[in-house]
Amino acid sequence: MYQTLQTELESGIFTIRLNRPERLNAFNQQMYEDLLDALDFADRDDTVRVVIVTGEGRAFCAGADLEKGGSTFESESSLETHRDRGGILALRIFELKKPVIAAINGAAVGVGITMTLPMDVRIAAAGAKMGFVFTRRGIVLESCSSWFLPRICGIDQALEWAMTGRVFSADEALAGGLVSQVVDPDRLLSTAKNLAAEIAENTSATSVTLSRRLMWQMLGASHPMEAHKLESKLMFWSGAQADAREGVSAFLEKRKARFTMKPSTDLPEFYP
Repeated sequence: MYQTLQTELESGIFTIRLNRPERLNAFNQQMYEDLLDALDFADRDDTVRVVIVTGEGRAFCAGADLEKGGSTFESESSLETHRDRGGILALRIFELKKPVIAAINGAAVGVGITMTLPMDVRIAAAGAKMGFVFTRRGIVLESCSSWFLPRICGIDQALEWAMTGRVFSADEALAGGLVSQVVDPDRLLSTAKNLAAEIAENTSATSVTLSRRLMWQMLGASHPMEAHKLESKLMFWSGAQADAREGVSAFLEKRKARFTMKPSTDLPEFYP
């Protein structure tokens, strides 16, 4: 279906595998277009509950494909109109109605690591290497990473990684808060799928969508009152919906909940 991706949908888990192993899954125009299309599919299809992104072969993504040499980062657009592809992809992931897990199986540098920042959970294989290498290429952070990275790991750690441009280990990424787990390579995908299944099998899809958006949106709030007001509206709305009635009934009856609401059609008009 895609030139640069392999995809699989099973038990509510949509796995996207970057598939240019001969180029260490380097990011190019076709991969950009394929990823946007796959994410659009994930939003349209309510059988998709969780998205996992990983890489084929020994790398997750080695960054931008440098096949154009020194002109790789030159653009034919203007200073006012240019928008980097990584940023457009990051914003698409940010706007997704489904949670996204990055299963970082190997090298993830440049856009290969910044594309994971708007994803909700990052799990790395032991031995994986990461790097915000932009200063070593004479360019700057992209993919909205100057917004995401300090919020994920703090400004001092973000600045150190960004200014040095050095490549670092999965263990350092864990210590710095960039990833939540480091696991044996042969357990990486199963760990990601177990987490995805925990979400897919036990939660309301609309509750997950709204909770995900609340958390991301409130990272930019200037006062907790903003969170209080929006949470109050969403509690008022969700408390009157079918999934809330089902969730409470299932708990009281000691059975598994059967949630029926869909993110594609059943979100409030004031969805943030």
